[in-house]
Amino acid sequence: MAKAMTKSKITDHIAKKVGVTKKLASTFLDEFAALSYKEAKNSFTIPGIGKLTIVRRKARMGRNPATGQTIKIPAKRVLKFRVAKACKDAVLRK
Repeated sequence: MAKAMTKSKITDHIAKKVGVTKKLASTFLDEFAALSYKEAKNSFTIPGIGKLTIVRRKARMGRNPATGQTIKIPAKRVLKFRVAKACKDAVLRK
């Protein structure tokens, strides 16, 4: 299995493809990540890749796997990423 791309490999690839410096490509990635964190509460869409949203989970009953005791899990907000159909088709094509 191939290794995942690191941030430096991604910035190097972007810099070569777009024809900018690695520093500028790195700044772009940092700003893009910061923007996605800030706008996730309004749902942040990355065209062709997916959508970052905040979802509210209801309180529910769970079980402690070590003791088997039933516990109450409180309601909370979680971050969810929904992959776009175009991305699924491109990656998982038959």
